[in-house]
Amino acid sequence: MKHLSLMLCLILVFGSAVAQKKEKKDKRLEGLDEELSTVLETWNAAGFAVAIVEKDKVVYSKGFGMRNVEEQLPVTENTLFAIGSSTKAFTSALLGQLREETDLDFDESPIKYIPELRFYNDELNNGVTIQDMMCHRTGIPRHDVSWYLFPAKDRAELIERMAYQEPFTGLRKSWYYNNFMFLTQGVIAERITGKDWKDNIDERFFTPLGMTNSNCTIDEMVAFEDHATGYSNDDEEELVKEDYYRIEAAAMGPAGSINSNVKEMSEWLKLWINGGMYGEEQILTNGYVREAMTPHMAMGGVPSAELPSLHMSAYGYGWFLSSYKGRYRVEHGGNIDGFSANVAFYPTDSIGVVVLVNQNGSDVPSIVRNIVADRMMDLDKTDWNALLRERFEEGRAVQEEVSSSGEDGRQANTRPSHNLVEYTGNYSNPGYGNADLILRNDSLILITADGDLWLSHYHYDVFMPFETKGGVDTTDKSPLLFNFSSGAGGDISGFHLPVEPTIEPIFFERTPLAVEVEEGVLEQYVGEYELAGQVVKVYIKDESTLYVFVPGQPEYELLPTGEDKFAIKILNGYNVAFVKEGESVTSLKFIQPNGTFVAKKK
Repeated sequence: MKHLSLMLCLILVFGSAVAQKKEKKDKRLEGLDEELSTVLETWNAAGFAVAIVEKDKVVYSKGFGMRNVEEQLPVTENTLFAIGSSTKAFTSALLGQLREETDLDFDESPIKYIPELRFYNDELNNGVTIQDMMCHRTGIPRHDVSWYLFPAKDRAELIERMAYQEPFTGLRKSWYYNNFMFLTQGVIAERITGKDWKDNIDERFFTPLGMTNSNCTIDEMVAFEDHATGYSNDDEEELVKEDYYRIEAAAMGPAGSINSNVKEMSEWLKLWINGGMYGEEQILTNGYVREAMTPHMAMGGVPSAELPSLHMSAYGYGWFLSSYKGRYRVEHGGNIDGFSANVAFYPTDSIGVVVLVNQNGSDVPSIVRNIVADRMMDLDKTDWNALLRERFEEGRAVQEEVSSSGEDGRQANTRPSHNLVEYTGNYSNPGYGNADLILRNDSLILITADGDLWLSHYHYDVFMPFETKGGVDTTDKSPLLFNFSSGAGGDISGFHLPVEPTIEPIFFERTPLAVEVEEGVLEQYVGEYELAGQVVKVYIKDESTLYVFVPGQPEYELLPTGEDKFAIKILNGYNVAFVKEGESVTSLKFIQPNGTFVAKKK
């Protein structure tokens, strides 16, 4: 009987504990799994992960869908994703720490720390401060093609290019997103500490926050077994595997190269929600945290009639700031080939949410973030999934109508003005870098440091990439149009690339590519040629280089560009062609912008 009484007592105690545990289950999260699964299906995303932080605890952390569709590997809370520009808050926070440790002042010129740095004009050289760069108010547009399509060998080369990147307005007159300004912040941290940016991030944030699997390079990411493969969706919304973009290898790491998972990004959110304190350690000062999430540059924010509770739009230090249904929201998204992200927190409610998805240019992070916010802060619920899907469909319908009606400006039944081989060459711009355009299997291929870009004919002398690269952040998704132009002599002189909507198209100057010349071929051109009473000499130096000398001018090196054709190396648009009768060279043509001049061989 005693045993029975004891058993009944234990059952009652255990039953009471179970009942209490059930009562403690967070009702705000009920049905969340099902709702988020619907988001995955609606947008045909490969997969995503989400974590929710409240004060100093993770209250929800889960993966949905596949991190690798081909191998059917599921997303987990530990799956590594590229977080893109959600990196920016880390980079500015480095300067926040260094301001406390050194004499760094945000009102100083960045040139103090990077003496070789120069901007496009004196107003910028004399006026830009570090704070201006931290909140995107320099008046310089993105110029992202400079690093995205023409990667540099190192940060020094990118810094050098900035001198040639044109602003669209005056300093502090308008907000405009610019990745170069966060690159520069990373370099300032490197100059002060004597350490690489990624080492600073690891030592100052990853290690103290226990973010042991987070890293700053794709090579490190893919070495970790639980990592995501990136995807985009084609016009039929079918999944297409994307190549990784190695942003750190392109030297733009401080603007967006961190890879992490929702479990570890939750630790980053805890730091911010708790005023820079992590456990017993003050990693960021409370003053910096408050300053970083204070508006420093207005972006807009007039509410719509449809959603009047969404208003106020500004930028702090690596954070977007806005009002969400009466709550103060601090967040930053990210997008890089095959991946999208959003990291957000609501400081007055001590709620944070991170969403990482392996889908390019995805609406999923903002949809999931808003769903979570409505639940966690007990706000009037909006069907964000349905609302944004409706907008997506409307936008796609408009685009299809424009394309089918011909209103996109494309002219049918036109041809290029030159044979394709005549477009080949090296194209360069000092603010963007250079790349070779070659002919391969009757197609023009732009050879960039990030891979080959196949150009297809659009109309007239305009070409466009056959396939669009994944994309970065909020870059305009309009197709890149390479508009080739001819010089006075008729040769292709370069192309204009309309990459910034706020300024004129960027011009890339063409230099002909040298062709291989068989040994002994140059000998046939050597000799004296008579031109308007003058003797022009053609000769070989260094055994394999042809030169021409016109009296009263310097000698010119000739660059072989085709059969019997040469470009004058230092004079763009100036060419020579040797004329033959049978196998013998009889004359030399100077083909110049001001005309063609013939010199007969003596």
